[in-house]
Amino acid sequence: MNVIVKGLVAFYIALVPCSLGGALPESCSQAVVGVTDGWNSSHVQLTMLEKKDGQWTPVKGPFPGRLGKSGTIWGLGLTLPPKNAKVKTEGDLRSPVGVFALGGVYGTVDTPQKHRSLPYRKVTPADLWVEDPNSPQYNHHIILKKPASTKWELEQQMKLNDYPHSLKIFIKHNAPGDPGRPIARAGSSIFFHIWRRDGQAPTAGCTTMSEADIRALIRWLDPTKKPVYILLPKNEYLKLRKTWGLP
Repeated sequence: MNVIVKGLVAFYIALVPCSLGGALPESCSQAVVGVTDGWNSSHVQLTMLEKKDGQWTPVKGPFPGRLGKSGTIWGLGLTLPPKNAKVKTEGDLRSPVGVFALGGVYGTVDTPQKHRSLPYRKVTPADLWVEDPNSPQYNHHIILKKPASTKWELEQQMKLNDYPHSLKIFIKHNAPGDPGRPIARAGSSIFFHIWRRDGQAPTAGCTTMSEADIRALIRWLDPTKKPVYILLPKNEYLKLRKTWGLP
């Protein structure tokens, strides 16, 4: 299956070249930077940065987070994987590496403190996030007209009674709206959310942190500043840090 995904990614790269070593989007002035010790680590150190007078300045962090059980792998965001790199596939238990725009906030709690233009959706039994790669709605958020009831709908239903998913932010990996995406089986449903067992548990591919840290992140995010998530193993981060002007 990974061969099929790599073929589709290669086709997409040929159509829309996008260099990992290029500059960050000029309009971006907020970034969450995650750095791991290596590709197979499920632990990450996260820092919130804001660009002021052309300089990236730490706002909060570093603070700990958890990643996929099997570590990390190149993903599809504002940057594309290097040629012939291993790429994310559905169910590989790895968190996607690269630079990603951030979407809205979802949860089962009352509206958290946030920027007025940051969208928040209180999840209901009618909310689905499609992880079925055979569906034309793969990696889409769907709101049904009535609560999920069929076997397929229940399998795609967003979690309702699970504390770690009571607050989450969409990380736009392989996201709808980007040209040529989503690519089937290239990974879906990647979020920031609250960690399990106070950080003792890895994830299936999301990035998790404490409730206090994710609430601070939600309060800080300003959609007008085009925030991004930069996730890289340490060796890759050190290669790109100077180019991007990061600490």
